[in-house]
Amino acid sequence: MSWFESLILGLVQGLTEFLPISSSAHLRLTAAFAGWEDPGAAFTAITQIGTETAVLIYFRKDIVRIVSAWFRSLTNKAMRRDNDAQMGWLVIIGSIPIGVLGVTLKDQIEGPFRDLRITATTLIVMGIILGVADRLAARDETGGKHRAIKERKSLQELSVRDGLIYGVCQAMALIPGVSRSGATISGGLLMGYTREAAARYSFLLAIPAVLASGLFELKDASESGHVSWGPTIFATIIAFVVGYVVIAWFMKFITTKSFMPFVYYRILLGILIIVLVSMGELSPHAAESAG
Repeated sequence: MSWFESLILGLVQGLTEFLPISSSAHLRLTAAFAGWEDPGAAFTAITQIGTETAVLIYFRKDIVRIVSAWFRSLTNKAMRRDNDAQMGWLVIIGSIPIGVLGVTLKDQIEGPFRDLRITATTLIVMGIILGVADRLAARDETGGKHRAIKERKSLQELSVRDGLIYGVCQAMALIPGVSRSGATISGGLLMGYTREAAARYSFLLAIPAVLASGLFELKDASESGHVSWGPTIFATIIAFVVGYVVIAWFMKFITTKSFMPFVYYRILLGILIIVLVSMGELSPHAAESAG
């Protein structure tokens, strides 16, 4: 991998990780359209450490408060009713599905799941689901001629059942094209949570999964010696800087704006990929040589 490739892929990772459009799909598509080798699942996981570091810094006050309350709840029964302590447990519970499936489906994630036809399909299907979830949220928030405004749930109302559902939604993002934030935010909106609550828990829930995945791939990459460390580290730094700017913008955006622009983008991109593959202009396995 060249330094120019790492620059572009780092920018793509930082720009797309927190938006509901799938960073893994965009990394793969960028390589395919540019005629580069597939950066691979290891590169994706390692650069996600950069964007997840941006989450740690952006939500640092929340994270310190949650971690502190969770540790105190281990020895103090009264603390177990504290919202922050409960959030710590819910993040752990919500991380179970992706942990189990990530290990079980590792070979598929790095192989068959990277077929561009699968990526295109998931872009379209998850785009439609996000659109439906967004419309339902908008209907509750604005009411209508014959409908009163319906109050949506906050994170203080998050239950174990909802945490597990969030976790299953996050696990779907193991397939390129789904989008971690897109799947979990859609799940949250469909369960009746506010846009801000759905996004906030989505980002908090991603921390253990992404860091664990990145460190796991980091260990494998160190042992195999198949990673270009200089460009990969450079891409990770770029992803961190850009990702921090994007997450700050996105958290403000969702308080007043609809997700529909992302829905239209996902569907149009998915259709474009299907057309190009059907016409033979793009191989469904383009840029897979790096594995």
